[in-house]
Amino acid sequence: MRLLLIFIVIISVFSSGFAQEPDVKSYTTQRIVGEPPKIDGKVQDRAWEQVPWGGGDFTQRIPDDGAAPSVQTQFKILYDAKNLYVLFKNLDSEPDKIVDRMSRRDGFEGDFVEVNIDSYYDKRTAFSFTASVSGVKGDEYVSNNGNNWDSNWDPIWYLKTSINEEGWIAEMRIPLSQLRFADKPEHIWGLQITRRFFRNNERSNWQYIPQDAAGWVHLFGELRGIKGIRPQKQLEIQPYVLAKTERFQKEEGNPYATGSSSDIDFGLDAKIGITSDITLDLTVNPDFGQVEADPSQVNLSAFRLFFPEQRPFFIEGNNILTFPVSSSDNNNLFYSRRIGRKPQQTIDTDDDDLDGDGEADDDEVEEFVKAGSNSRILGAAKVTGKNKNGFSWGILESVTAIEKAEVDSLGYTREETIEPLTNYFVARAQQDINKGNTLVGGMFTATNRKIEDPRLDWLHKSAYTAGVDFTHYWLQRTYFISSKVVLSKVEGSEEAVTSTQKSSERFFQRADNRHTKLDTTRNELTGTGGTLIFGKRSGKIVYDAGFSWLSPELELNDIGFLGQTDMMTQWLWVQYRKLKPFGAFRWLRVNFNQSSSWDFGGVSTKKDFNMRTNFEFKNFWSGGAGFYLRSDAVSNADLRGGPAITYPGRFEYWAWIMTDPRKKFSMEVNPWWGFGFDNNQKTRGLWLNFVFRPSNAWNISLNPSIRSNVDEMQYVTTVSDLGQDRYIIAQIDQTTYNMSFRMTYMITPNLSIQYWGQPFASSGSYSAFKKVTTPAAENYNNRFAAVRTVYDSENDEYLIDENFDSQKDYTIENPDFNFAQFRSNMVLRWEYIPGSTLFLVWTQNRSESPGNESHSFSHLYEGLFNKKPRNTFILKYTYRFIL
Repeated sequence: MRLLLIFIVIISVFSSGFAQEPDVKSYTTQRIVGEPPKIDGKVQDRAWEQVPWGGGDFTQRIPDDGAAPSVQTQFKILYDAKNLYVLFKNLDSEPDKIVDRMSRRDGFEGDFVEVNIDSYYDKRTAFSFTASVSGVKGDEYVSNNGNNWDSNWDPIWYLKTSINEEGWIAEMRIPLSQLRFADKPEHIWGLQITRRFFRNNERSNWQYIPQDAAGWVHLFGELRGIKGIRPQKQLEIQPYVLAKTERFQKEEGNPYATGSSSDIDFGLDAKIGITSDITLDLTVNPDFGQVEADPSQVNLSAFRLFFPEQRPFFIEGNNILTFPVSSSDNNNLFYSRRIGRKPQQTIDTDDDDLDGDGEADDDEVEEFVKAGSNSRILGAAKVTGKNKNGFSWGILESVTAIEKAEVDSLGYTREETIEPLTNYFVARAQQDINKGNTLVGGMFTATNRKIEDPRLDWLHKSAYTAGVDFTHYWLQRTYFISSKVVLSKVEGSEEAVTSTQKSSERFFQRADNRHTKLDTTRNELTGTGGTLIFGKRSGKIVYDAGFSWLSPELELNDIGFLGQTDMMTQWLWVQYRKLKPFGAFRWLRVNFNQSSSWDFGGVSTKKDFNMRTNFEFKNFWSGGAGFYLRSDAVSNADLRGGPAITYPGRFEYWAWIMTDPRKKFSMEVNPWWGFGFDNNQKTRGLWLNFVFRPSNAWNISLNPSIRSNVDEMQYVTTVSDLGQDRYIIAQIDQTTYNMSFRMTYMITPNLSIQYWGQPFASSGSYSAFKKVTTPAAENYNNRFAAVRTVYDSENDEYLIDENFDSQKDYTIENPDFNFAQFRSNMVLRWEYIPGSTLFLVWTQNRSESPGNESHSFSHLYEGLFNKKPRNTFILKYTYRFIL
């Protein structure tokens, strides 16, 4: 592996040389004398005559890197004490062919022009403002030298566009309060302007930056001539009022399922500039009712599912408050969905003491539970800042309320705590050194719970994580080295720490676990993790090689995300790319990936290799293909606390092709296949995507998929009542159907209707039951032994006969499943003035578990749409005060 890496380094250096940075352009602006221009898209104001046109010498970046663009772009920039004004003249000799598609904010459809402003002049961050020809705004906060673009940043600014005989015009007014800059007499800001010429799917830049450059912001041109302005303290307060009503299936006898409910609520969001460098984002009693639901999934693994954050308060600026432990998974010190999570305690309605007199009752009575689906966020605040010396930082503080469930039993009610009062704290800092060529940073998180109910003693009382990171670039940022180290500590009762040791992330109780030990007397657990990466980011060949580790005791899931511990991984990633057109291609990329993993006992758990290629043809069709190869793999988790089990190797391959996305109708097709080497597994699937744009205001997409999986070694259950644990596996035949439908209609650039719906169904049928015998045996068939089963339809369970003597040894529940679900929401969004919005929302949910007597497609959906759904209607009104 070392020889391979050395060979790649030598070849890449000699094949591409060192990146040559282009000459830096500059544009000199001027303070407005007299009246400022009116933002109307007509360019009739005399103020614009105070500065000359810039541009006219743009350079193509995509597809023909370095060539002259098909159309040219000119611009002017002015400023006064409160605003920056930008005018674009986007020349086009065929204005009747300009594509003025509309979309919701940040949709980036059709022709557009974009200005990036590095007002910190730190050569790492920038503020991006995009104007589509249709008048739709796009805005993003750019960080990490262009590697992160946060489109959830929604500043207040003003835009008008128009089409004329020369092309099209865009006029912007950007309040200085939406930018961040130092307090000094004269400024130099980084400046970049990008034009997309949609007909040719072409992008050109004012400051030429090659496609294979190792970065973006540090190569900007310069905006000069800004004098005498003062940083503006931003002060925006946005209260909201929300009216909500629900309609659902009425349940006879259930006092909490009367068929309807209604409520009205209030809350507040604020953005306050404490100083010119420090901003406070505040939310009190936040509501996220307009946010789409998570996509449906059926989880048959031992591990947690990761869902991306969708709530606006937590999304905006999440590029600051993040600390990924490694680059190949979702492990992170901060996972914002832990805040406001679903209450973790479940209610046992089989309580023997229903009347609370301390004595067991003889009669069983049906009980009903009223519990919230999420912990209520009382308030949350984010403070972020960056000073002129390159020191950036962010702090988040949030408190979630104590959550109680009400249980009704024949009119007698009791309350049970299902989530304690919890405080979450996150802090992140980073220092730029040597114009951003060296970065040093750290992060700290804390979770503290006020546990007063002994039934919640299984939760951690406190949890802390800390991390430090370091990155250094050299040779014009062509090469880099990066390292991270993280530390975690959780504290709580012996029950809580024992639960952590036995959780799916680590399973210390495994009988074959020789390097960690289950200790039921511990009340704290401390672990570590980290990565070390060396790589190259410029030229025809780019790569990185690294090593990461997650110690068995590491725990991040109180406020972060952690899938599995007890793992060391080495990897190598190499990409060969041709970014300029050649032959039939506009561009081509070929990736090679190799990785190996071990647990902390030195056992090799996995060796992978994959290769993939992606390309775009000159007719704007694109496609790709690839394969994945894995040797025998060892899982320490799949038997849920049982011994490690070895799986045969696996081979997968796939292909995809997409038609020209510029057309009114486009489609993408992605089939895949896979199989295990001992014929233990077969998978196949098909993913499709259809996009139809009947007009510039409509966008309709349909995304169906089907996946089939046959696996001989699917875990079923553990039988523990015979003096020795039995680990039962079986063959599963699972089919999953999924379809996502989305329709957007833009009435105006600021008024839209969007509908999203997702029917989902999954069916699993089990057969060929087996008992695990020697899970690490070299021969595949020696790892398990077949058992005889008899299905008991009356009790829906299997009678297991291990030794084939026609005598029942034990029983297991029938693991077959059928699940169908439909989720949808429709949102009317009207930004009636910049920053102030009216939402009308209709959300619908249906779920059904059809009987297991059939696993057909029609059976899965039968009855789902005959069942009364849960309908939620929301009216939300916000108004942003700018003070």
